[in-house]
Amino acid sequence: MTEQELYKLRFPIGEFEKPPVITEEHLQEWIDAIETLPQRIISVTNNLSGKELSYKYRPDGWTIRQVVHHCADSHINSIIRFKLALTEDSPTIKPYFEDRFAKLIDYNEPLDDAISILKGVHNKLGILLRSFSKDDLKREFVHPEYGKRYSIEETIGVYAWHSNHHFAHIEQAIRYKGEFN
Repeated sequence: MTEQELYKLRFPIGEFEKPPVITEEHLQEWIDAIETLPQRIISVTNNLSGKELSYKYRPDGWTIRQVVHHCADSHINSIIRFKLALTEDSPTIKPYFEDRFAKLIDYNEPLDDAISILKGVHNKLGILLRSFSKDDLKREFVHPEYGKRYSIEETIGVYAWHSNHHFAHIEQAIRYKGEFN
């Protein structure tokens, strides 16, 4: 497999690109993508067998099961990051080792708890994200891993991309039917 083919499997929708100007339309589209992720995941995983949930989306990639558990953990972090940015002045957030999380025992469990988390977190995220004022959207946090400040409005885009990125991974794993296991 070429490097380019592997890249396409790793980033089936491409990498996040921040628009030069973030518009109200971007924000609405992004929030919609975030709000609908749990139902989209349920719709494509609901009838999968244990074997199918073990399909990987690329060589050395995660299984569908790991992707869903990762989304739950990642998006728990996202709501905390948004709330920290709203309630503190440019707080430094805590990164985590997602690759190490994916090796923990709970990532081998059925999807029920991860789906429950996603449903609750994404419902709360939708309420929170739709409430932001123009000033709120400009608030920032510092991501120490990247040494960069992220505004709330950009972060909404990042998490919408993250939702769509991993949903595409799930669809890709289903399409390749265990070819990368």
